[in-house]
This record gives sequence, C-alpha cells and structure tokens, in this order.
Amino acid sequence: LDWWHADRYCEQRFAQLLVEPQDTEQASFSKLLQSHHVRGSVWLNERDGVLHKPKRRRDHIVPVLVFGDKTDTKYVKVLSDFPAMPAVTACAHLQWDTRTQEIATIFSYAVPTFINEFQLRGFVDEEGFVRFALIVHGHHSPYLPVFRADGQWHHFCVTWQQENGTWAIYADGKRRASASGLCAGGPSAPQAVYGQGTFIIGQDQDSLGGTFREKESFSGNITDLHIWQKVLSTEQIEKVRSCWVVEQDLVFGWSSNALEVESTVQEVTAQFLCPVGSSGFGYASCLQSLPFICRYRKDAYRQLKKAQLESSHSLVGRVNTLAKRTVIPENVFTSDVQDMNLSVALGALDVLATVLREGETPVLESSDLLAVLHLLKQVSDVEVQEGEELEMLEQLGQYYVEVTELILEEQNIETWSSVSQVIRGPMAVVELCDRMVSHLAPLLTAGRTAITLQHRNVGLRRVMVKHMWFGYGSLQRCLSGAGSSAVFQDMAASDGGQKFPRTMVGTAVISSALLSDYQEISTSVRYRLQHHVQTSLQPMDGDFHVFSLVFFLYISPDAGGMWSTAGCSVVTSLRDSTACFCNHTTNFAVLLQVYEMQRTTKEELTLQTLTFIGCGVSFCALIVTFILFLAVGVPKSERTTVHKNLIFALAAAEAVLMFSELAKTNQVVCFTVTAFLHLFFMAAFSWMLVEGFLLWSKVVAVNMSEDRRMKFYYVTGWGLPVVIVGVTLATSFNKYVADNHCWLNVRTNVIWAFVGPVLFILAVNTFVLFRVVMVTVSSARRRSKMLTPNSSLENQIGIQIWATAKPVLVLLPVLGLTWVCGVLVHLSIVWAYVFIVLNSLQ
Repeated sequence: LDWWHADRYCEQRFAQLLVEPQDTEQASFSKLLQSHHVRGSVWLNERDGVLHKPKRRRDHIVPVLVFGDKTDTKYVKVLSDFPAMPAVTACAHLQWDTRTQEIATIFSYAVPTFINEFQLRGFVDEEGFVRFALIVHGHHSPYLPVFRADGQWHHFCVTWQQENGTWAIYADGKRRASASGLCAGGPSAPQAVYGQGTFIIGQDQDSLGGTFREKESFSGNITDLHIWQKVLSTEQIEKVRSCWVVEQDLVFGWSSNALEVESTVQEVTAQFLCPVGSSGFGYASCLQSLPFICRYRKDAYRQLKKAQLESSHSLVGRVNTLAKRTVIPENVFTSDVQDMNLSVALGALDVLATVLREGETPVLESSDLLAVLHLLKQVSDVEVQEGEELEMLEQLGQYYVEVTELILEEQNIETWSSVSQVIRGPMAVVELCDRMVSHLAPLLTAGRTAITLQHRNVGLRRVMVKHMWFGYGSLQRCLSGAGSSAVFQDMAASDGGQKFPRTMVGTAVISSALLSDYQEISTSVRYRLQHHVQTSLQPMDGDFHVFSLVFFLYISPDAGGMWSTAGCSVVTSLRDSTACFCNHTTNFAVLLQVYEMQRTTKEELTLQTLTFIGCGVSFCALIVTFILFLAVGVPKSERTTVHKNLIFALAAAEAVLMFSELAKTNQVVCFTVTAFLHLFFMAAFSWMLVEGFLLWSKVVAVNMSEDRRMKFYYVTGWGLPVVIVGVTLATSFNKYVADNHCWLNVRTNVIWAFVGPVLFILAVNTFVLFRVVMVTVSSARRRSKMLTPNSSLENQIGIQIWATAKPVLVLLPVLGLTWVCGVLVHLSIVWAYVFIVLNSLQ
C-alpha cells in the first residue's frame, strides 16, 4: 500500500506501523524481512513519533513559493508584527536553484535603525556546496558549507542569541556550523533583534521594505518558514524538520494568509515526504506502494488474541447474516485490505445499528466491542468524494452517532475494562467522532450553515466551528470503570489540609475546533460547562466526601485520557457551572476531585474514640430506655410505640456501626454489614419522619383514625427502608459496597439510595419543626397574657424565648436535624467533633 493506507491499515487493527529499528535490532529486523520474503524498502514510522501526519492526506497541502530567475521585483512580505527578540530561530524547507553561483538573499529583516538587522544569505561554491552566512545588526558570519547543491529539497534552521552572540546553522537536522561572538550584547551593542521591522523573503532590503537588487535576489523554491523568539534545541529542530510545529514562542507560522506575494512569484503545492527504509533509513514519496509491517505491544496483542479466542462471534454473525456479506471480519488479524466507500460504510453502519438497537445481547463481548471499533475506525477514514449523495452522508453521520452511544451504554463498562490494553478507554471514541465530523463539510451550503446530529447522550454539530459533546452519562460510566481507574488514581494530590484521593469527570466532555478550508485551526476559546455534582453522606464517622472544582483539562485520546490545565484559566466558578478561557482548542471537560479532610493520626484516633464512646453510651441509654418502656408499664399510645421503634432502629444501627471496622477484612461480612447499616439507618430516619408526622397530627387536625395512622406509620418506618434497600441491592448488587470501608459505594449512584431519602426527611422535619415552634410560641404568648397580664415586657420576652428554645432543643435530635451539621465537616475539625458528639448521643 502507499504510506497513508499502510499507516491507516495498522491503526484500524489496533496496531502501529513498524518503527525505525535501532542498531541493536538491525539483525532481527533483517531476519524478520527475510522470513516474509520481503526485499527492498518497507514503510516505517519514525521511532520518536515526531513525523506529523494529517488525518486525511487530501486535505493537507503545503504552499510553496517559487522564485524563478533572479530579478529586482520578485519578493514576498511577511504580514506579522515582530517583537524584540533576544534570541531567534528561523527554519524552512528550501530547494536551491543550481544554475547560478551568485550570492542570493533567502530572507532579510530590516528595522529603521538597521537595514541589515537579521538576514540569511547563501551561494554555491566551486565544490558544489551551498554556503550560508548569517547577518545580525549588520555583523556578518563567515560563509560556511551546509548542504550539497543537488537540486533536492533540504531543511535548514539558523539560530542566534544575544548572550555571547552564539549562533548556529543546521541543515537536514544536523548542526553544520556554530560559533559565538556574532554581535554579542555589550555596552555598545544592542541587546536584541529589534521589533516592529519588515521581513522580506527572497530579497535584500537596501531601504526599509524596498530597493531590491537583481544580483542579490533568491532563485529557487521555499516553504514551511517558521520563526521563534528563542533558540530551538536539536530535538525540536528535528521535530520541525519532520513537519511538527513547535508552538511555544512561535512568532510566525507558515501560512498563505500571512504573506503578501508579489504577482510574478508563483504559488504551488508540494507533497509531504514520509520515512522509508530496509537496509538504511531514507525518504520516499508517500504515494509509492511498498510492503509494511504492523507492530503490536505485547500486552495489547495478548488481550486481542484472548478476545478473539474466547469470542462466540454472536454479534459479528448476526451483522454479517443480516447484511448477507462480510461487514465485520471474525478475526481482526486476518481481515483483508479493503477500501471502504461511502455507500459500503452506510450499509455497514445501518446493519450494525439495527443489531445493537435490538439488544438481543445486552452486554457486548470483548471481541464484539473491538469489532465495532474496528468498523468505526474504517468508516471514520472513508474519503468522501466530490459529488457524493449528501443525504447518504448525513445518514452516515446519524448512524455513527447512534452506534457510538450504544457501545457507551452502562452495561458495557466491564467490557471496556477488559480491552483496556488494546483501547485506552472510551476517549478513543471521542477521537473517532472528531474524525467523522470533518467528513460532513459538503453538507454545509449558503442556505444550510449548521448540521446537528444527536442520539440521546452523544451529538455532533458542524458549522465553521465544529462542536462535539459527550454527555456525562456516556463517558463517566466508562471512565470511572475499573479499567481506567488508574488515570484518576494518578491524579491524587495533597493541598494544605485536604487530600484528593480520586478524580472524576464532573461535566460533559466537549470538543470544539475552528475550520478554514476544511483544516483545523487552533484558536482561543471561552466556554461554560454545567457540573454534575454528587454528594456522599456517611454515618457518624466524620469521613465526608465533598466535590470540589480543581481544574479544567484537555484530553489526549492517544494515551486513553490525559488531563492537563495547559493554557487554560478559570473565568468564573459557580457551584453548578464553571466558565474557562483557553488559548487553544481541543477536547474539554471540568474535573471534580473528591476530597476528604486530611487529619493527623492523633485527630483520627480522637474521632474514632469519640464515635465509639458516643455510640456505646447512646446504645446503653437506648437499651435502658427500651427496657423501661416495657417494664414500668408506660401507658400504651401512638407516641410510646413510635418512640420504641425509633429507639430499636437507632440502637441496632449504632451497634452495627461500632463494629463495622472489624468487618473490612471479609468481603461477605462487609457486604452484610453494609446492607444492615443501610437498613437500620434508613429505618431510624424513617421513624424520625414518623415522629414528624406524629407532631404534625397534634398540630393540625388529621381525619384519620389512630388504628389507620399506626398502619401508615409502620409502613413508613419499616416498609419504606426494606423497599429502598431491596431495590438498591437488586439493581446495584455488584457496585453496592465501597472499596475501603463497609458502607455504600460513593463512586456510583448507589449512595443516593441513602442520601436522597435522608435529605427529603430532613427537609420535611425542618418544616414540621418550624410549624410546631410557631404554634408553641403563639400558644405561650396567649397563655402568658391570660395568666400574667400585668407582667413586665422582659418577663414576657423571656417566656417566649423559652417557649421557642424548649421545643427546638427537644425536637432537634428526635427529628434527626442534628445531621444537617454534617455538611460542615469538611470546613474544620471542630465541626467533625460537634457532628460526632451530637449524633452519637442522639
């Protein structure tokens, strides 16, 4: 295949094109080629991966300036504002015209104070070498040979820095000349290349921006000129030579839009070159057909082999049967090389979406997931031809979005984890969708300036700026799965009094890119994302997890999800959303980090001791009270019955809580303890709700008999907790218990089976308390006026304060409202002590 298709073939099969072998690998590499009867050249990738290849070869064209015969008219002006530069690097690809041996000016930079401020000149010597000389502030370096005048393309870089006047000239990645003392900074010399000058390609300026001479003009071709206000390292120069732009400190980047081209200078386009080699490492045209070898990482290869061997091929079989042809190969290793056009891609995705939609196999096998991703990779690489049916193209995009959503369903979390070595998490899908969006360009017309494709949680939008979004539910489930938990564990950090044990995506994941002539252009962007906030409430151990905005990020799908704050800053941060400004476009989301209080060993021991003592004292008091209710003949009533049930539920919950730490070592016991803790604490809160109902019935007339009320109270107090715990266990059995303690899992939505009802009960009981206090105060005021009508104002205020304080003090613990202070635990260790004392002694 040609290099583009070879590289694409390997990538579609979860591999990479073989890299250039090191010296120690040459023998085994030759042996490998011989075993496959390969002679001559083969396609390779560069080992350090610096070769920048565009996603679609047709879109990537390089403008080349053609300077014909030497004249005093041909010139190109760079339309860029140059700052003062204490250091400078200029690089370009150059094809020298060998017909003349006169001095030629490749570029000249002039400012009002110095016409020869920064300049590069060259000529062909008698031995057939092109010699370069660098001029800074009018000071001239010697002419030194840099590359052979062979009419081929060569890459060059020149560097200079004010400190010591150090300069260097590189050609084809190698340093050809260097020295120091070229206009070094000093009392009588400028300290930097002056800013706000005029940069001309192809001519020497004898006056600012003009007065050119024919004999000093450049003849040949030039492209890819870039200028930085720093000295690039050898490694960076090698990257630039391989067409990878170093963005940092870039003053001018090669672009036709940033050039003023004189009419007689031709503009053409050139093909990129790609690495090729067998006996040696060289370069050849990308469009040449050569053999190639795909390389797998060992762990990825083993996982892929295992998935293929254990596969039942059920999904693949159904898709191929429905399509009446091989849409998805059963074995990704032995699949044929085939070009996929728009029609074939549409038919394949149509059938695949139909099979996935039917959902006969609710959970995808590992091999099924890989097969679907293999097909999505092929479709995203389809080259859309001019004149294609636009309806087909739009339908293809719709099917693509639908298939993407279906493979990100919650039931496939474990499957994503099982192929984590082959595909580094679902962020690979984001990259595939990003590729797919670029195909939708033909759909845009003057009458239709935007297209939106959406299926539930995943969508694409294509205008001059293309947008993608992946709903929280789609990616969070997979990103939080076991396979990618390491990504978040690596982010654990400590900051002052808080430690961040894990990180989670707190918003949708979005992607935006500006397009010009179907090419992506990185630009600054401001965006706002809504938070998806979770809360955790744990029973009386002082260990509260809170979600806090830590930073924003971009995602590198190649690494399966790398998070970075590079180039971004917060504009505004609210509880429910964050607005950020970034100086580049890429994939964005807002990260929330779960943090807990970082306490000393002494503080932890104090909290544990307080919890154990408080619960122990409370447990004893509750048992004594319960026995008293039974033994001393307290008259039977609604009130005593409700009290007895609340006492029993609280006592049981606190007894289990005191010994829950001992259960951590045994998985089954820990699961059982968690279920009972959930049940008894839920029951305790339910009976606190009943206490609220009971109070309400004394305040407001209720048309219900006592017998019917008691049935309602029992259903609420015990029936509701049993239902909540039962449904939670049935729907979330495998993710019910937390990783490191016997309580509900805060990494999933299971915690809401406790937090949700608790928040509801606390809200209801707060309203009941408020109503009861109002009635009590009103009653106390009337009673005070009747019994002591002539008492002083101070006495009446005191009576009313006591009438307010008494029910509040009595009812706060009975209605469970002391639990509200739990939300303040993360603010200070003092609140942790207050919380434990109040609730362990409830």
